[in-house]
Amino acid sequence: MITLGIDIGSTTSKAVLLEDGEKILAKKIVPLGTGTTGAQTVFENVLEMAGITPEQIDYALSTGYGRYSFELAKRQISEVSCHAKGIRFLVPTARTIVDIGGQDAKALSLAPNGALMNFVMNDKCAAGTGRFLDVMARVLDVKVEDMGDISELSTKEITINNTCTVFAESEVISRLSSNEKIADIIAGIHASVAKRVSGQALRVGVVDDVVMSGGVARNKGIVRAMEKEIGHKITVPEDCQLAGALGAALFAWDELLKEKNAG
Repeated sequence: MITLGIDIGSTTSKAVLLEDGEKILAKKIVPLGTGTTGAQTVFENVLEMAGITPEQIDYALSTGYGRYSFELAKRQISEVSCHAKGIRFLVPTARTIVDIGGQDAKALSLAPNGALMNFVMNDKCAAGTGRFLDVMARVLDVKVEDMGDISELSTKEITINNTCTVFAESEVISRLSSNEKIADIIAGIHASVAKRVSGQALRVGVVDDVVMSGGVARNKGIVRAMEKEIGHKITVPEDCQLAGALGAALFAWDELLKEKNAG
């Protein structure tokens, strides 16, 4: 039995095909978000990777900002629930999850059995999100995916005081004008994001094991800064960016079992 989880985010679309609720058949990420061809593109790509047709999918479930735009989904579910379920599959000991997405940041608290107990979400301000890093990368003329490596070259702590993206942009430009090293500025940007997001984590209560999900989790500089702020080691699973789509595929499996038992 094959289930599909598709996570249509603000900047990327992710899909996971799951067999019998356990084995990942195929997984795919495309850099196209809601309002684009992202959902259809990632759907077609993941089918091709698995070598199956749409008719072979027994249940499809969607999540993310654009979850209502994927017509093949039988159900839609919030990304908070999906990230909790997906991360728990990847890291069974997870109790605290920090998810930094393109347009929001979330901190989730899980019970010992993996049930979602509480969460805090920032989706009103770009500070502490992937969007914030995109803006800063553009100002510094670096690739956002290179920021983690560059920050490792930092030799001096620079504080970015403004949490507002617009004012922080001006502050970074001022730092550049003062001939501060780009590596030091990026480290300061990472620390700024970490301070913002760690506040959310501390509000839900940080309990080991702490896991990061979302695309920003691939930024080693952010992870280091977060560890410093919360005082806990952070695990980053290989499929951190696919946690939402994986969770959706797992929920789809649960729904499929309910249907079979009801029948």
